[in-house]
Amino acid sequence: MTKKILIADDEQNIVISLEFLMKREGFAVCIANDGQEALDKVRSESPDLVLLDVMMPRKNGYEVCQEIRADAGLQGTRILMLTAKGRETEVTKGLAMGADGYMTKPFSTRELVAKVKSLLDIPA
Repeated sequence: MTKKILIADDEQNIVISLEFLMKREGFAVCIANDGQEALDKVRSESPDLVLLDVMMPRKNGYEVCQEIRADAGLQGTRILMLTAKGRETEVTKGLAMGADGYMTKPFSTRELVAKVKSLLDIPA
């Protein structure tokens, strides 16, 4: 069965490149351009994994992550935070909020694909 990935980021150029990359790897993709839309899409689309930016309008990635983790029906959703915020305190905060992984921008596409597959238990 095809795994579904939600890309939650407000920067169109990043969304376009991530969408291309994930589709090329065989994933189904849906998009959210702000934090509230990301939460709505997680509930309506049931993605297997969310690629979650931290700095977004309406709700930031930390708030989205926290709300997903607080919803018992969404416990199986994996979260990989993708952000320019790479200081140790931000990484620690993201993981403490319940993210399954944390990658800083700019990132290697090869590393990103490997991390996504790892989180979804797909052989590399």
